[in-house]
Amino acid sequence: MDANEILDYCLAKKAVTESFPFDNETLVMKVDTKMFLLMGLERQPLAINVKTDPEWSAELREQYPQITGAYHMNKTHWNSVSLDGLKRELILKLIDHSYELVFKSLTKKAQNAINESL
Repeated sequence: MDANEILDYCLAKKAVTESFPFDNETLVMKVDTKMFLLMGLERQPLAINVKTDPEWSAELREQYPQITGAYHMNKTHWNSVSLDGLKRELILKLIDHSYELVFKSLTKKAQNAINESL
């Protein structure tokens, strides 16, 4: 997958916005006001940071050398994923999982507003 495919996939989800709050190279995807994906646009091979359940994070890190604790983030909850050599299905599953975790962490009021707006 390339950066444009990931961007399009994320933007198709409910209440997702994109921004560059840190620098001109790190694209941040948010649901409502909370980050669920970061992508270094200049990094080769392309990599993303996604939030994952801590138990699944441990399994992923054992199974895939491309998945490690995310640099400068809470490594219990965030993984850095080098996309080189990973199947598209896994990448999409990781993005979906991150989005769902963050969406569930929103207030019920925010969740309802998002669900009612679409």
